[in-house]
Amino acid sequence: MPERFLEGRTALVTGSVQGIGLAIGKALASAGARLAVHGLATREQADAAIRTMREAGAPDARFFDADMRKPVAITAMMDAIKAWGGPDILVNNAGIQQTASLAEVTEEIWNDILAVNLSGAFHTMRRTLPEMAKRGYGRVINIASVHGLVASVNKAPYVSAKFGLVGLSRVAALEYAAVGSRDDGGITINCICPGWTETAIIEPQISARAAEIGGNRDAAISSLLAEKQPSRRTSRPEEIGSLVLWLAHPTAHNITGTAIPIDGGWTAQ
Repeated sequence: MPERFLEGRTALVTGSVQGIGLAIGKALASAGARLAVHGLATREQADAAIRTMREAGAPDARFFDADMRKPVAITAMMDAIKAWGGPDILVNNAGIQQTASLAEVTEEIWNDILAVNLSGAFHTMRRTLPEMAKRGYGRVINIASVHGLVASVNKAPYVSAKFGLVGLSRVAALEYAAVGSRDDGGITINCICPGWTETAIIEPQISARAAEIGGNRDAAISSLLAEKQPSRRTSRPEEIGSLVLWLAHPTAHNITGTAIPIDGGWTAQ
C-alpha cells in the first residue's frame, strides 16, 4: 500500500473514465484522495470508473458530467464539485484530436479541439486556483503532449491547443508561485507532455499507417515510433499516473511551471 498522503484531499481528473485519465485517477486514489470522475460516458461506464477508483483506494468517488466544449456546462460541474468540497488537485486530462492538413481543417474542428484541449483547462483553473490558494495547498497538472513542445504536420489545432496549454500553465505557475509554504505544500502548476502512449487517441494514426504498409498493426506502431520516439517504446498510462502522483506530493512544492516530457527522447533530438 503506497503512502496515503492525500487523505482528506479531493482530486478532479477530467476525462477519467478511460485511458490516461483513469490511470491517473487510480494513482491518486491509491494515496487516499477522493475522486471526482469526469467524462462523456454512459451510466455503466461511469459506474465502472467509480468502482475502479474505490477499489484503488479512494474513500469516495463521484461522477460529474460536463461537455468540455461548453463553458456553461463546466461552470455547473465546478459548482457541484465545490459543493462536494472542491478540488485540491486538478488534472486537466480531457482531450480530443483530429488530423487534417491546415487547408482542410474546418472551423468546427478548430473550435472543438481548442475548446476541449485549452479553453476547458482555463475554465477549470480559474475556478479552482483561488480556492486552492485559501488552503495553501493545490496541484494543477495539465496533460499536454509532446505536441506542446514540438510540432507535427496535419495537427494545427491540436498543436496550437497544446502549446497554449503549456503557456497557460506557466503563467498560472508564476502567479501562484509564492502562495503557501513548504510545510503546506504550496500551489504548483505543471504540464506533463506524453509522446506515444497506449491510448485510443492514437488509433486513427496507427490505422492509417497500417493501411499504408499492408495492414500490419505492430509494424505500423514500429514505423510511427521510429520516426519520432528514439526509444521505440510506447508509454503505458500507468506511468503517467505515477508522475502525477509524485507531483502531487508536498515535497514537490518547488516544481512548478514545468513541461515534463515522457517521450522516449523525442524532444531531445
